Amino acid sequence: MCILAVLYRLVPESPILVAANREEYYDRPTSPPSIQSGKPRVLCGVDQRAGGTWLGVNQHGMFVGLTNRRGNVDPIGARSRGLLAREVLRCTSARSAVDKAVDELMTHRFEGLNLVVCDAESGWVIHSDEDHEVVALEEGLNIISNMNVNDPRDERVQLAHRLLTLQMLDSPVKFLAVASKVFARPPSSPGRPSMVVRGTDYGTVSSTLIALSPKPRDAIFQYAAGAPDRTKYEDYSPMLRDILSRGLREARSKAKASS
Repeated sequence: MCILAVLYRLVPESPILVAANREEYYDRPTSPPSIQSGKPRVLCGVDQRAGGTWLGVNQHGMFVGLTNRRGNVDPIGARSRGLLAREVLRCTSARSAVDKAVDELMTHRFEGLNLVVCDAESGWVIHSDEDHEVVALEEGLNIISNMNVNDPRDERVQLAHRLLTLQMLDSPVKFLAVASKVFARPPSSPGRPSMVVRGTDYGTVSSTLIALSPKPRDAIFQYAAGAPDRTKYEDYSPMLRDILSRGLREARSKAKASS
């Protein structure tokens, strides 16, 4: 399933704020976030079985997040959705990333997915199953699980929205503090929506909190390598700040060379 919240362009010092829980089979091996080789530099975790990712940030300050989509029959010969996310993370902007993703979706077979792509300039969600739909991110809170973004029919999305809007999230510190508690909400009684999913062989396997800022030194990346109600978030911010600083230096060099 997975659930992902993006507070977009509401907090000036951090126009992209993210909280995400990943659900997967417990026996599927995963590498924690690391800086990937190649250009642009990308910080993401890696699914060791297929080589893809579910979430990442590149040196241009672009965020990409992926969730599975409900009700899609697995097509024969489908490509990995996580590999699509990694390919998109190689783009230099959200607009070019959306074009890249749509082209890949039109060319290859994939299982149903929702792909969130955003940077400081634009933000988008691609819903893809039998058809493909590109939707602009709203300014403010956007939450997506395995249906449409901000879908009123999705009880888990509505629970997250209610819990995240109990107070004003007007700073990155406040957003991360509130989101860390909301996304660590333990499973409730059977049949009711919950933020942490815990089954026999499938459930919440990790959680991520991100704050992207125009100033690399203010960026934050925290990752829990397990369900966040039982696993502490570890700080990966130095890695994120490193790639964002690299991106800023390269952009300044290009601007100077062209002037």
